Amino acid sequence: MSQTHYLWNPSPVYSLPVKGVDARFPVKRIFCVGRNYHAHAVEMGRPVDKSTMAPFYFLKDASTLVESGATVPYPTGTSNYHYEMELVVAIGKAGFRVAEADADSLIYGYAAGLDMTRRDLQLVAREQGRPWDLGKNFENSAVCTEIIPAAGGAVLDKGAINLQVNGETRQSADLSMLIWNIREIIADLSKFYHLEPGDLIYTGTPEGVGAVKSGDRITGHIDGVGDVALTIGAAE
Repeated sequence: MSQTHYLWNPSPVYSLPVKGVDARFPVKRIFCVGRNYHAHAVEMGRPVDKSTMAPFYFLKDASTLVESGATVPYPTGTSNYHYEMELVVAIGKAGFRVAEADADSLIYGYAAGLDMTRRDLQLVAREQGRPWDLGKNFENSAVCTEIIPAAGGAVLDKGAINLQVNGETRQSADLSMLIWNIREIIADLSKFYHLEPGDLIYTGTPEGVGAVKSGDRITGHIDGVGDVALTIGAAE
């Protein structure tokens, strides 16, 4: 059998550690839910009416993944670099057009994550009706802890979620405040994509997002999931 030759080395497999398991979780895609806490939607100037609106999504490349505890450079092209603390759902089973009642069968586990954002670029794109890629999908923008396996695909429907910058609390809410809960997100997303093992879903951030600068340390916690940490280094 002939061997395939590439012009350069293919991209590595991006992955995350799994608590209590030697093997790592290979990441396929990173889906993010936009404006999934009412108070955050209001602070962004885009209130959400669940009775008339559907969830919306954006993607980050797997190459944007950073493990918790890292130091990342302050990104180029922005002067308004924001944190967003989020519960991350790790998918462990394929599914398409999944019913809400069956959504938990796709869940492998959970993690705590940061959706780092070049807010100024995102807002310019939003106001001009353009894609959010420059504001959201950039190097080192998807921070994530190890995956915590979910016994029997248990669904998290409550639990504190909070974030601190240099020890000062900036975000504090509860998972019960999600506009679209985990089952609803999985069911809806699976209408548009064949979900696959290795997919991550960042489920949205509470109110209190804000800017950080070089030298700042971000820490966050989700009850029953774990703690995430990130240090902002100097600009490149």
